[in-house]
Amino acid sequence: MNVKTIELSCGLPPGPRFADLAVLAEELGYTRVWIFDSAPLWEDVFVHLALAAERTERIGLATAVLIPAQRSVMTMASGIATVARISDGRFRACFGTGFTARFAVGQRPMTMDALAEYVGAVRRLLAGDTVTVDGAAVRLLHAPGLTADRPVNVSVWLSVFGPRGLQLATDLADGIIGPPHPSMPSAMIISGTVLDPGEEPGSDRVRAAIGPWRVVDWHNAYATGGADAVDAMPGGKAWRDSIEALAPEGERHLLTFEGHVTHLTHRDQPLLEHIDVKTVVGHPDRIARNLSRLGDAGFREIIYTPSGPDVERELRAFAAAHH
Repeated sequence: MNVKTIELSCGLPPGPRFADLAVLAEELGYTRVWIFDSAPLWEDVFVHLALAAERTERIGLATAVLIPAQRSVMTMASGIATVARISDGRFRACFGTGFTARFAVGQRPMTMDALAEYVGAVRRLLAGDTVTVDGAAVRLLHAPGLTADRPVNVSVWLSVFGPRGLQLATDLADGIIGPPHPSMPSAMIISGTVLDPGEEPGSDRVRAAIGPWRVVDWHNAYATGGADAVDAMPGGKAWRDSIEALAPEGERHLLTFEGHVTHLTHRDQPLLEHIDVKTVVGHPDRIARNLSRLGDAGFREIIYTPSGPDVERELRAFAAAHH
């Protein structure tokens, strides 16, 4: 597959720079900008989507991913309808079970059944239907002119993996973030960086640029597998000891994902010597080959998630490699 046939999008956290970066992404030719959703870590996605929609004209807007447990069904449907109106049909709503967002508040991710029930209810509300929520009938009651007309035409995606997730997507969604689906468009999230001429993959710049995403392996291991899992990783025990020295057992989840995919804490810095500096790291021709292989594997869209101290540089370099 020609690399130019793959949709190249980007993923960014909601914060003070989101709208500016969305404008830049549009100028650089990115297909879509996806916004992260985690109330303990970042600002509100719908506020920043609205700001970005007002300042852009072409680029698609999407969520990666909305966490049902953070908003009631009605609040979610109203927020989606709002952004759909402001963006004039450029919005895509993608949902997930809430891995980091849930662990960061001391909870496990939602079950697939709960995700299915929630997303199904949101879809019916957007269609203008009456839905039973908490034992009562509810419907979007906005008067004409106060939000988008029903049915609200929004593409609904799911971030799912495994047979159960793929079946749920088949029944309920228009596309997925996950493995290539046999009958609907699939997107994949990647992190990485384009090397400068003569730069080596293990340079300090590379480690700083990709580090916020790569140290998440240690965070996830601790959250899901506890001490044994993270201690088995290089540098894991020292990282865990630094967490446990700062907080009692019932509050360690508050530190585990601190700085998640955007910043490196002082506890994370020593892990940089152990991170993967090869995957999606290379000169422009190598990056282009990586993207082409993902297209050949069945992905229609790649969501590039830049991080580190110079996100603008990362967006520019990756877009140039794609084009």
